[in-house]
Amino acid sequence: MLGAGRKALWAFKKGYSDRGPSLATSDAMTYEGNQAMVLWLALNGLLLVSAYLLGSMPPGYWAGRLLKGIDIREHGSGSTGATNVLRTVGKAPALVVLLVDILKGAVAIAAVRWCYTVAEAQSLPLPTLDVAVWLPWMVTLVGMAALLGHSKSIFLGFTGGKSVATSLGVLLAMNWMVGAGTLAVFALVLAISRIVSLSSIAGAIAVSGFMMFTHQPLPYLLFGLLGGLYVILRHRANIQRLLAGSEPRLGQPVPNATASSLSETGE
Repeated sequence: MLGAGRKALWAFKKGYSDRGPSLATSDAMTYEGNQAMVLWLALNGLLLVSAYLLGSMPPGYWAGRLLKGIDIREHGSGSTGATNVLRTVGKAPALVVLLVDILKGAVAIAAVRWCYTVAEAQSLPLPTLDVAVWLPWMVTLVGMAALLGHSKSIFLGFTGGKSVATSLGVLLAMNWMVGAGTLAVFALVLAISRIVSLSSIAGAIAVSGFMMFTHQPLPYLLFGLLGGLYVILRHRANIQRLLAGSEPRLGQPVPNATASSLSETGE
């Protein structure tokens, strides 16, 4: 009996010593994997928040305050976009605002691609994650965050512009051909009608067609649909004026937006 007990104890100790290192290695790998996942999710969360804050920067509002001492949301259409800046502040400030708003969308997308390139080079993602699959989805989410920030700026009490210029910047950074095609539609309709809102709506509708024509990935197609729909919804007051035949043409004044219309339409 004593000999059998010693043999059993020896066998138990041997088995424990054999499994110990493998268990420790497995635990270490699990811990490192969890750390990598937390870092990966934190990176993507930071990119989304940064895109929203970048989109929230209101150059149109700043132009009104700095150059004329006015709150541009209380003048013209109530929008902080370049068209309302053109009507209320002037041509040069409107051009600057337009370029800055475009850059906001483009920089947000460029930041995602740069961060993903660095993260992949540093082996931050888990081995089971395919960065090539994640990237277009993250680009789409960041693009939508930038659009939301522009139209619902945290710095302006969640009011803002109509996201047209910022969406153009996103499209140009996603795929320059889609962005250029959308811009061409906008310019053509503007040249014919001289109505900025109608041109913006036409461009928003055309985006999805360009996405399909150039065989963009599914996330980009969804951006074309959802982003285009969002831009159109931001123009619902303009659509009412278009239907009534009272929408002003480029260079013509628009009736001042009232507080109620601002709260209802966000324009």
